[in-house]
Amino acid sequence: MTSVIYTDADGTARTLEAAPGESVMTLATRNGIPGIVGDCGGVLSCATCHVFVDSDDIDMLEPMSDMEDEMLDGTAVDRADTSRLSCQIFPEKCSRDLHVTTPSMQE
Repeated sequence: MTSVIYTDADGTARTLEAAPGESVMTLATRNGIPGIVGDCGGVLSCATCHVFVDSDDIDMLEPMSDMEDEMLDGTAVDRADTSRLSCQIFPEKCSRDLHVTTPSMQE
C-alpha cells in the first residue's frame, strides 16, 4: 500500500494508507481530512478536491487529462504548476509515498 501525506494550509500533516483503487480524494473524505470537499463525488465535474502535489512527486503521476486541466481553471485558490484534482490521483500507481497540500479554501 502507498501512503498519502496530506498537509493542510496551516502546515498540519496527516498520513493515511490508500486501499487499492482508492483515489486521494476518496481516502481524504472517508477519513475526514480537512481541505478536500469533493462535492461531485469524484466524477470530474467540480474542482473542490484541488490539491498541490509536492514537486518531487508530480512526475510519478499519470498525465493530466484535458478535462482535469480545464476544471483546474475553476479552483477557489489559483492553480499552480503542481495543481491536480485529487479525484484523479490513484496512489497505488505511485512508486513511493505521495505528498499533497490542500489549499486554504475549496469553495
